[in-house]
Amino acid sequence: MFTGLVSDVGEVRAVEPRGDLRRIRIACNYARESIALGASIACAGPCLTAVATGEADGRAWFDVDVGAETLARTTAGDWTPGRRLNLERSLKVGDELGGHIVTGHVDGVAQVIARDDFDGMARFDIRAPAALARFIAEKGSVCLDGTSLTVNAVEGDRFSVLLIPHTLTVTTWGAVTAGTRLNLEVDLMARYAARLAEAR
Repeated sequence: MFTGLVSDVGEVRAVEPRGDLRRIRIACNYARESIALGASIACAGPCLTAVATGEADGRAWFDVDVGAETLARTTAGDWTPGRRLNLERSLKVGDELGGHIVTGHVDGVAQVIARDDFDGMARFDIRAPAALARFIAEKGSVCLDGTSLTVNAVEGDRFSVLLIPHTLTVTTWGAVTAGTRLNLEVDLMARYAARLAEAR
């Protein structure tokens, strides 16, 4: 379980194909000894498991195995060395829930349609996959590339989010432009509300 509050920006160092699986090495600023084998880390949205750790060039790194389902449903299939990723470690009992409840189970891939910069902030217009658009509501929460954000407006399958200067600085959002593909996780409560309505 996560909150969508990014705690580090990692960098892909290596990608090793292993049949339908890919082992990906991610450099980070976490202390190596604090990364337990088997730990869950949200990497640009998807919850992935640390299967090895080490240090190189003054930074810690951890390896994750990315399976076929994750490669098909997320942007992980596009990750190459040098790619920067928003990272968040899983919640511990007693941690502050500052964003919203995020599972790390990505629903699909959205795409940035336009970016408008003003007063140090940036507004992004984003297109959601048609099947997921109904879960996105004005003033509701959405998780994009591992970042908890508030939806400002919705029109059909398009919605907008506004990022403040701090978020643009401490995440990968500063480099996001029109055409960028983003991992999208819809709000957990919206998903269950829709399922209950269907059941009725």
